[in-house]
Amino acid sequence: MTGTPLIINALGQLDNPNAPRSMRAAAELNATSEQFTVDARTLAEARASGLTAVTITLGYVMGELPPYEHTVHEIDVWDGIVDRHPDALLKVTTAADIRTAARDGRVGVVYGFQNAVAVGDDVSRVAEFAERGVRVVQLTYNQANHLGGGSAAPAGTGLTAFGREVVDALNDHHVMVDLSHSGERTCLDAAAHSRVPVSVNHTGCRALTDLPRNKTDDELRLVASRGGFVGIYFMPFLNPTGHARAADVVEHLAHAVDVCGEDHVGIGTDGPVTAIDDLDAYRERLAEHVARRRAAGVSAAGERADTYPFVVDLRGVDQFRELIRLLERRGWSATRIEKIMGRNFLDYAERVWTA
Repeated sequence: MTGTPLIINALGQLDNPNAPRSMRAAAELNATSEQFTVDARTLAEARASGLTAVTITLGYVMGELPPYEHTVHEIDVWDGIVDRHPDALLKVTTAADIRTAARDGRVGVVYGFQNAVAVGDDVSRVAEFAERGVRVVQLTYNQANHLGGGSAAPAGTGLTAFGREVVDALNDHHVMVDLSHSGERTCLDAAAHSRVPVSVNHTGCRALTDLPRNKTDDELRLVASRGGFVGIYFMPFLNPTGHARAADVVEHLAHAVDVCGEDHVGIGTDGPVTAIDDLDAYRERLAEHVARRRAAGVSAAGERADTYPFVVDLRGVDQFRELIRLLERRGWSATRIEKIMGRNFLDYAERVWTA
C-alpha cells in the first residue's frame, strides 16, 4: 500500500527490554512502571516503527502492592515520563490527541488499567482516574475480582452488582470498558449492560485456538454489534502449540473480521516495539517467571516455560510493516488494512471519549 497508515496499538508497551533495569523487572511477578526503561532506543524505535499511539498498562494488576495508592503513584510516574519527552510523546485524552501525535511525529500514550481493583469499593474513584487521564479500564485480570470473573475464574462467573456500577461510571466519564482477560459470562454481561460500546483490546479467537484468554464468537459478535472494538494480540495463545507465528496473527485477524466486520477489528500486540536482543538468555529467565505466575494463581491457560510471550517472527521495529505486507499478500484492500492498523481504534475512541 502507498503511504503509512495510522498505527494504533490498543495494548502495548513502551520499554527497552534489553536495558538492565527492564531485564530485572521481567523476572518480577508485578513490575512497576518505574522499572520500565523508556530510553532513547525505546523512543527512536517506536517512532521508526510508524507507531502513532499505544495504550500502556499502568497501576495495579496483581501482587501485594496497595492497589489504589500504587495506581495513583503510577499515573504520576507516567506523567513524568511524558513530560520529560515532549518532542517524542504526547499524553492522549481525546481522539484529537491521536491525530496531533500523527501530525507531529510523536507517539501518543493512552493510559490504561489491566485490572479495576484500584477502584476498591468507591465508585467515585472512576471520576478521579478519568480526571487524571485514564482512558481505558479493563475490568478484571485473569483471576476474579469484586467486579466479575477473569479468564481463569470458574465458568459462569458473571458481572457483579458492583461491576455494573463501575461500568455505569466508566460510561458516564467516557472511559473505555475493556473486557480483555475477562471470563465469557462477565464479558457478555458487561457488553450487554454498557450504554456505550465496549472493547476487547487484546485477545485472540477461541474458534481457532480453544484457550480461555481468547474470545468466543458470541463475545466477539456482541461487542461488535454494539459498536465496539476487538484488538488481536501477538501472543502464544494464537496457536494450540503455544508457538504462534505471524501467519497465526493473520488468521485470527481474518476470523475476527469475518465475525465482527472490518470496521470493528484492530491490533493490541501486548508487547513493545523494541525486540529482545538475546533470546537465549531470555529463555533461561522465562521458566522462572512462568513458574512464579503459576504459583501466584495469575497465569493464563497456555502459558508455558517453552513458549515466548510474543510472536517470534513479528517483533521489533518492522513488526507493523511486516503485518501490513502479510495482509496485502492475503489480498486485503488498502482501506481494510488502514482500518485494522489504526483507524478502527480511532473511530471507536471517538464514540467513547467524546463528551
